[in-house]
Amino acid sequence: MKHSLFGAALALIAGAAPAFAELTDIRFTLGWKTQGSDAPFLLALHKGYFEEEGLNVTIDQGEGSAATVTRIMGGAYDAGFGDINAIIQNAATRPGEAPVMVYQLWNRPPFAIVTPKSAGIESPADFEGKTLGGAQGTPTTRLFPVFAELNGINLDAVKQESMAPNLQEPMMIRGDIDGAFVFTSTSWFNLIANRQDPANDYNWFNFEDYGMDLYSNGLMVSRALLTENPDAVAGLVRAVNKATMEVAASQDSSVEAIMAFDNLGDPELERARLEFALTNLMNAPEVTEIGMGDLVDERLTRSIEIVAKGYGLDRLPEASEIFDRSFLPPIEARAFEVTLN
Repeated sequence: MKHSLFGAALALIAGAAPAFAELTDIRFTLGWKTQGSDAPFLLALHKGYFEEEGLNVTIDQGEGSAATVTRIMGGAYDAGFGDINAIIQNAATRPGEAPVMVYQLWNRPPFAIVTPKSAGIESPADFEGKTLGGAQGTPTTRLFPVFAELNGINLDAVKQESMAPNLQEPMMIRGDIDGAFVFTSTSWFNLIANRQDPANDYNWFNFEDYGMDLYSNGLMVSRALLTENPDAVAGLVRAVNKATMEVAASQDSSVEAIMAFDNLGDPELERARLEFALTNLMNAPEVTEIGMGDLVDERLTRSIEIVAKGYGLDRLPEASEIFDRSFLPPIEARAFEVTLN
């Protein structure tokens, strides 16, 4: 009788063991302050998808998509949402130290030049004789010389002014500059906040439409995590993919997750930001073919060449140094279809 009770007790403890399994801590940085486009990560956190994968993910707000890379390289974070082009820059100069993209979310880049229609700029050639403003160091500003070369613009004929990012739209509205080097996903809503109509009163010169075939933001991890705990990376990718599919299908639960993370946000504004990202940055024809999270190596190689030229890099990293698709779920689990509701 005693042996039977003891055996039953052991069986009960063994059966409960998974519930007491220690979770792997993951320190995660967003690309910027909490925004609707962060929904895949915040929904995964809110619904417990990370925990289901044995992960204890702590999410912090960011300081910029490029800063995600330096934050991870500095050891403060294990993973984050950031710009693949910043990985390329750092991998060129510090091979073996830069993080690796494991799940590409923004298939299309947000880099653009925006101009008021009143400025009379209807084609790239019209930039000559005009004044453009932008923040130093941003991809849009740094890559403009490549944009100019590809589109036959005499760079010496374009005046460029450096300014803080928050001054770009106000100075453009006042007529102090004729256009600005921007991220579409930010500038669109800055203009709305300034009582402007970005759709009808502004022209948008999206870099992707003018020979700048670049990828942008996604889920990246440190090389240490990649090497020391590949199972954690696989779980992170599965959780984010699961959440991304839900975000595309229903924005209601996404907004709920965003507000649960940061209750000071404006739910309608963040829904609009999320819809913008889904429609303009994520929902690309290429994604229909290869599934969300993946990319095309040949296109990445071309983008490495563009970034190297814009930033004056001496070494061109291989695509394999920048992106690792080995953790992606099967393509049928990554079939991406946006339904706005």
